[in-house]
Amino acid sequence: MAETMTTPTATTAEKTGQEPIIFLDDICVTFKTRTGSLFHPNLVHAVQHVSLKLMPGEVIGIVGESGCGKSTTANVMCGLQAPTSGRVYFMGEDVTKRTPELRKKIGRVVSVVFQDPATALNPRMIVHDQLLDPLLVHKIGTPEENEKRIEELVSLVGLPHSALRALPGQLSGGQRQRVAIARAMSLNPKAIIADEPTSALDVSVRAQILNLLTDLKHDLGLSMIFISHDIQTVRYISDRIIVMNHGQIMEEGPAKQVFEHPQDPYTKTLLGAAPSLLHPNLGQ
Repeated sequence: MAETMTTPTATTAEKTGQEPIIFLDDICVTFKTRTGSLFHPNLVHAVQHVSLKLMPGEVIGIVGESGCGKSTTANVMCGLQAPTSGRVYFMGEDVTKRTPELRKKIGRVVSVVFQDPATALNPRMIVHDQLLDPLLVHKIGTPEENEKRIEELVSLVGLPHSALRALPGQLSGGQRQRVAIARAMSLNPKAIIADEPTSALDVSVRAQILNLLTDLKHDLGLSMIFISHDIQTVRYISDRIIVMNHGQIMEEGPAKQVFEHPQDPYTKTLLGAAPSLLHPNLGQ
């Protein structure tokens, strides 16, 4: 395991004794490949001894090139992938082996925004029904309350009311991602896991979505895991940055520290090799 080059700094929430929303404790994920023999298949160590805590109100950026293990780590957090070893805790409760009841419970407070909204949304359902669906699945609210919540959601993500009657295919890529974010927010989650949520969008639209996520962070105190291969994008939105390579955490620390004073050679390579994919006026 590569040694972490910086010592994680305790967040304000940790100092005040708050429970982490998500805690990965020494997680490993190993896959068997189709190569090798029947009894001795080759193994891929996708995630190796990763530990992290997502505290209330915090945004953690996980950055690294394709295949570094960042998306597998996110899948462990939201229950799409079981760890080979290690433990997963949610609000202090061990949820490593998730029952259907646990999955439903966690689904109410941790939502996922995927890379491509075109595949994440049902192409045959209008936006109104896409936003209503999570409320019905979790049996939340009366019909009147749900309609009010849907109106709040489209306003929250900056969509016009007319978008409610549109199919995903009738919307632009940026609008579809706003719908995906609105659906993720429908149950008032404590945290969102955003896996490359802007990489499929044009540069100018990407800036708008990042600004939206930043507004949600500040206005609602939303916690977030933001995953990207672009360290410049991660820096813009994150309080803390985790740099991954070959399934391991190479460096971790406050975003400003990691960006301005990187310690690990791999972090320096990322900073030097990847120009910003943001709009040049973003954040100015």
